Amino acid sequence: MRHQRARDLHQFFMTPPMPCPYLPGRLERRLVTELSGPDVKQFHDTLSLNGFRRSHSIAYAPNCPDCQACLPIRIVADEFQPGRTHRRIETANAHLIAQICHPTATPEQYDLFFRYQHDRHRDGEMSRMDFEDYQALIEETPLDTMIIEFRTTDGVLRAVCLMDNVCDGLSAVYSFFDPDMEKSSLGTFMVLWLIRRAQKMKLPYVYLGFWIKNAGKMAYKSNFQPGEVFRSSAWVRLESPRSP
Repeated sequence: MRHQRARDLHQFFMTPPMPCPYLPGRLERRLVTELSGPDVKQFHDTLSLNGFRRSHSIAYAPNCPDCQACLPIRIVADEFQPGRTHRRIETANAHLIAQICHPTATPEQYDLFFRYQHDRHRDGEMSRMDFEDYQALIEETPLDTMIIEFRTTDGVLRAVCLMDNVCDGLSAVYSFFDPDMEKSSLGTFMVLWLIRRAQKMKLPYVYLGFWIKNAGKMAYKSNFQPGEVFRSSAWVRLESPRSP
């Protein structure tokens, strides 16, 4: 009942329809609420268990007209077994050193973020973010949030992952990497790192935000099996694709 009372104290809002950033010709709407108050951790945990995603100090879930393509997705970390491609990626990036830091934005991170956005998402809203916008992305969090920096042995920053600790796992809020290192599959490597950390912490899940089967930028998330998606108010197993 405690979680129910917490939800009753918070207001939810619907965003106006906007063009979908993933599927051309479709509209996007979100159900949004502010993450605040003395019960913020419990409130966020409840939302996370019900398919919500965090950005800054808000939580949101898709609520799109005439479309249910966008599904919350999580990896069942305690059952995950890496495939051949996963093992190759881990071996190729074994020289990188992961440093777990408090969520503090730095000019070094922003330089990498800027290069990543302009190489891979030049037309997206995030490509127009200045340092203050980036600082808000990293530091505006009411939760137990960490930033993971992946560096070479001589200290060069190659990848960054913003991560929330939630009640039953780890949640990847946002990640980016050196666009010159695309062949190293650093995005996949960071997900594998989160899975390994969840396993060490004996946490069952790694949350990856939303998944769209036919959207190239999101489709990769189904390559980590077993996975679950939040559909019809419940987490259900995702049909396994061919093992990578």
